[in-house]
Amino acid sequence: MSETDILDRLYAVIESRRGADPETSRTARYFDLGREKIAQKVGEEAVETVIEAVRGDRGRLVEESADLLYHLLVLWADAGVTPDDVRAALARREGKPDASERSP
Repeated sequence: MSETDILDRLYAVIESRRGADPETSRTARYFDLGREKIAQKVGEEAVETVIEAVRGDRGRLVEESADLLYHLLVLWADAGVTPDDVRAALARREGKPDASERSP
């Protein structure tokens, strides 16, 4: 099973929670709270991921990364962005220099 498979499956589950009862589904609760709160949660998880990376705690980095990806997928779903949209953007960038390597 590839990473792509799990992202697609998780995204499908997230989409299936849209309109579900916010009292019984954390994902539905995020949709109910709105994009600003979802984006805030992505930011919090990103900071936690960075902290664990700097601390060098591999296990916690893995767990925080999983949290970050989940919340990012919720944000994508709320904004109508799919994993395939992001894959296509990555494919367009493949083989292109990083911004830091581009001449001004």
